[in-house]
Amino acid sequence: MNDNAHGSDADVRSKVSDEEWQVRVDLAAAYRLVAHYGWDDLIFTHLSARVPGPEHHFLINPYDMMFDEITASSLVKIDVEGQPVIETSHPVNPAGFTIHSALHMNCDDAHAVMHVHTPAGQAVSAMEFGLLPHTQTAMIAGHDIAYHNYEGIATDLEERERLVQDMGDKHVMILRNHGTLAIGETVGQCFLRLYFLERACDAQVKMLSAGRENLNTPPQGTPEKVKEQTRPEGMGVVADRLAWPALLRKLDRMDPSFRT
Repeated sequence: MNDNAHGSDADVRSKVSDEEWQVRVDLAAAYRLVAHYGWDDLIFTHLSARVPGPEHHFLINPYDMMFDEITASSLVKIDVEGQPVIETSHPVNPAGFTIHSALHMNCDDAHAVMHVHTPAGQAVSAMEFGLLPHTQTAMIAGHDIAYHNYEGIATDLEERERLVQDMGDKHVMILRNHGTLAIGETVGQCFLRLYFLERACDAQVKMLSAGRENLNTPPQGTPEKVKEQTRPEGMGVVADRLAWPALLRKLDRMDPSFRT
């Protein structure tokens, strides 16, 4: 990144509200955590968050930065068409916002949207039977999961309506032959859902190496019990009050520059 870019980023803090700055810090943290857990895909895929206020503005990654470089001030503020609303020295990828804009605009609790292309997530997305309820993590994620069929690289705006319809009232999604996705009322809630989904996919890929016929199926009624034990409101409290603050402390110990 050139010096002009650094200067432009440094000016952002003075141009935004305290509420927006907090969302910027949280979203930058999510990018760093995705990189830390190995879920990133070079500069591709996106995590986005809605800016507080009446305007339909969102924060998303600059298209020329790796996820472990992203800071609160380098995030780009865009409109529903994916166009910058604050001058930026960074390129943006409007086409990449197709999936995110659909969910942000049509799902009441989609204040944050995260989409990744991990090998495990892609592998499960290509399995006809989808996510199997054979691990506790899969049961936590699985009762809240939706599926969306692959329609090619997500640049077709007409796909947005089908995406929203398929999501329904769920909070995580497997994009068939593509990857995984999560939404949340906060960045922390969204990240925790993505974490459980990715862990479940990783476990499934590994357990299937033993052959599906050798798997132990949970007792009848167990997935339904786990559903009751992990209702969205309870998971929200766990995310916002416990897991997310702990993850921020972890990042602060590793590299606090995401806050700048």
